[in-house]
Amino acid sequence: MDRYPKISIITPSYNQGKYIEATIQSVSGQNYPNLEYIIMDGGSEDNSIEIIKKYEPYLYHWESHKDNGQADAINQGFSISTGDIMAWLNSDDMYLPGTLDYIAQIFLQEELERDLRIVFGNCLRLNEELFETCGSNVGQAHKTLDITLCDYIIQPSAFWTRKTFEAVGKLEERLTYGFDWEWFIRAKRSGVKLQPIDKFLSIYRIHADHKTKTGGEKRLQELSNIYRNFHSERMALTYLKYKGREDNIAGLNRIMRKLRIDQFVNPTKLLYHIYFAGIRWEEFENIRRM
Repeated sequence: MDRYPKISIITPSYNQGKYIEATIQSVSGQNYPNLEYIIMDGGSEDNSIEIIKKYEPYLYHWESHKDNGQADAINQGFSISTGDIMAWLNSDDMYLPGTLDYIAQIFLQEELERDLRIVFGNCLRLNEELFETCGSNVGQAHKTLDITLCDYIIQPSAFWTRKTFEAVGKLEERLTYGFDWEWFIRAKRSGVKLQPIDKFLSIYRIHADHKTKTGGEKRLQELSNIYRNFHSERMALTYLKYKGREDNIAGLNRIMRKLRIDQFVNPTKLLYHIYFAGIRWEEFENIRRM
């Protein structure tokens, strides 16, 4: 790699006219001298195309046509790309200033181009409905959690080399909500090293149209199938049963104290502790009701 390794960023989008301009600006505003920015639009019917055309001088490639979903659009983008470092940024997320230059220097200084490795940093979650923000601690999560049980890698803050992508393979296009997590699991099982860094790299926007928020039962079933595919039927059923009781805050607090979990990060962190503690579902229910 030279001083500025080529970085390929893919943005998949569909009818994201309310958000995509801020996303594009966050990428172009990096002023990174060896950027290959690709936008794959799924045939938007709002003002997305008009916005994308405004920024054509900053784009390596863009196109708009019907695709087979977000994972398919990202895979198509990666097939066009030629960069040494790869990532995707969804059309409602943003990079923080200086992210690409920082990532380039990380890969250069540590000569990570020779490794199968994913480098991932922290992320600022911005809830636009509640006007609230919160951060992450991926370093601590990496120390205590297993990526195959808990999706602690925050996708917009993750980067990898082309060698890594070629070793792991394409995103699973049959998935809608968990294809990033499924890819990270396959990466880990393929021998890819996961390297957390403390720096905040991106902003993850939560809003009324947010896909994760609107996924409902379909999303739950898809994530439970990931547990089923990589672990067992028991894990899949435990996840579904637990998710159905997420609103029982008092019960969750009792479980947290009982299992000595310092902070409730997300549902799969609790599942992780249940799995490794060997707690049966009946015991879990007893703790919840205590």
